[in-house]
Amino acid sequence: MRFLPSINALRAFQASARSLSFTKAALELNVTQGAVSHQVKGLEDRLGVKLFLRVRQRLQLTQQGKGYLPFVRQALDLLEAGNAYLETNEKSGILTVSVSPNFATKWLVPRLGDFIATHPEIELRISASTQHVDLARSDIDMAVRHGQGDWLDLDVQRLCPEQVFPVCSPDFLKRHSPIEQPHDLTALPLLHDRSRQDWPLWFAAAGVTETRPPPGPQFDQTSMVIDAAIEGQGVALARSALAARDLMAGRLIRLFNVSLPAPFAYYIVCPKTAAKMPKISQFRDWLLQEAKGDNEQIGI
Repeated sequence: MRFLPSINALRAFQASARSLSFTKAALELNVTQGAVSHQVKGLEDRLGVKLFLRVRQRLQLTQQGKGYLPFVRQALDLLEAGNAYLETNEKSGILTVSVSPNFATKWLVPRLGDFIATHPEIELRISASTQHVDLARSDIDMAVRHGQGDWLDLDVQRLCPEQVFPVCSPDFLKRHSPIEQPHDLTALPLLHDRSRQDWPLWFAAAGVTETRPPPGPQFDQTSMVIDAAIEGQGVALARSALAARDLMAGRLIRLFNVSLPAPFAYYIVCPKTAAKMPKISQFRDWLLQEAKGDNEQIGI
């Protein structure tokens, strides 16, 4: 098997060759003189050649040492350039983020301009999918997932708590006023996601007895339920994270203070080895700050 010297041995050789002194090389490398001498001696033994002559307490490069030195310099320079490349790539370059279509449409995309303007060195690529991608086997850097946060193999941070409550458009409220009690909603068009379970749970929490889910159109995406409410088609049970921007803009109005805790929440996840990469931590910090601002404004 081909012998490959250690980086420490090559650095000890290069520093000693530059100063022709183990003592000066030790000061440069911030190690002991004995450590430098040991590294160089080990390198000579493994290579089977003498790299230095010890003459009157000074070092002289042998012919083999003089010939070897340019290759060592080139190798260390290439490694340093590689390290610089990786460091630059961690701070900038492409950042690919996987999110659900609901989160992309109602939360992320409308506000991305702020992050892009303040981080022009990062090229964002957003991948919208209903599937949880394998971050270890794909080119996805990080993800925002909806679930219970139980991904033990990943670095996980909750983005925000969520509540579920009824919302409608200002025009719908004007056309169907007065809506004064939770029971009033039973006579109105109600919008459903595909589970159709949230409305009976909310009515029970509000003290309204319902034996079956109230009738109304059903949508297979939560974002479609919210958009239908914005268009005045009925009352929706909205998750606070996805409805926050529309509530703050006045496109939706919250009805009543009764809310349900959402069974799931949004979490920011990435491989544990990548959690401290600057471009990932910067995007994560921005997501958390945006979510915190939303919750403060809508009172969650």
